[in-house]
Amino acid sequence: MPRHILALALKELLALLRDKRSRFVLIGPPIAQLLVFGFAATFDLQNAPIAIYDEDQGAAARELIARFEGSRNFEVVARIDHDAQVAPLIDDRQALLVLRIAPRFSQEILSGGGGGSVQAILDGRNSNTAMLALNYTRSIVTDFNDAWAARHGRSGPPVHLEIRPWYNANLESRWFVVPGIVGLLTLVVTLIVTALSVAREREAGTFDQLLVTPLRPVEILIGKSIPGLLVGLLQGSLIVVVTVYGFGVPLRGSVGALYLGMALFLLSAVGVGLMISSLAVTQQQGLLGAFLFLVPAVILSGFATPIANMPQAVQWLTYLNPLRYFLIVLRGVFLQGNSYALLMDQYWPMALIGLVSLILAGWLFRHRMY
Repeated sequence: MPRHILALALKELLALLRDKRSRFVLIGPPIAQLLVFGFAATFDLQNAPIAIYDEDQGAAARELIARFEGSRNFEVVARIDHDAQVAPLIDDRQALLVLRIAPRFSQEILSGGGGGSVQAILDGRNSNTAMLALNYTRSIVTDFNDAWAARHGRSGPPVHLEIRPWYNANLESRWFVVPGIVGLLTLVVTLIVTALSVAREREAGTFDQLLVTPLRPVEILIGKSIPGLLVGLLQGSLIVVVTVYGFGVPLRGSVGALYLGMALFLLSAVGVGLMISSLAVTQQQGLLGAFLFLVPAVILSGFATPIANMPQAVQWLTYLNPLRYFLIVLRGVFLQGNSYALLMDQYWPMALIGLVSLILAGWLFRHRMY
């Protein structure tokens, strides 16, 4: 390598290391994202909440239940004794799985007849988690069958497992993933549009001209936020249409409830984007800021991996992420058929995040003006 090329490369390296912002970009974000990925991005299922519905109360049923209680993959959070108690546990996400042991279970497997029946009622809204829970359940039942057959000298499985997924009968991963993509792509487009808005003015040299117009800073921010809201709304609507008619995902709930959630989500995304844009001097910095927010936001949203699997400290951090709430709205409307009342707990956090982020964006905007 010629010496002048080596000298130029050395000069660029020194310039990169001398700049405080460049050093931060090289060291800070990779470490932060490594911690987020390392702790949050896990497909393991541990301490998944399950409920036990034991209609038999026999010795064999207690032995099978003990295997579930002793598994590190499951945590028994409820014991029920009536059919009407099953639906609320699944609907409110209090239990991922309800294990129902049929009457005469112990008598059936002791008699050596057709075998005892066990039903696994799964929450199918998150198909990936449901499949993991189903695999762990099958493993426990298989171990029970092998041990029981060896102990009693019988052939054939004494326990038959029946599967009943709710909200996603075939556990199709597309029904879980595609509604999440609605939120993901809407966030990406809206965040980039707003994150570049003020930075574009500064880079083009028209920011000072904008300040001498009769518009107040608040009015400028409102004008900058409207394009992001409109673009995000149109983009989200297009993706919803493709989701329903292109991918065949059922839209079971209220369209109005979906669009209210989308509007509040866009409000929070615009607020975050304007905060980034107010801090950025160039469009390159705006893009970098949007990227630094997007990657943790997707990981901490429950889009791919369940939030319940994350460490407790990381789970608390997810409450600051508007995408977390919008994904619940999307999957609730698409798969569960939810309406306004059932989604109110998801609406107000997005509204609060939007309000706080817009206030901070306005403060940063005025602060960077002087």
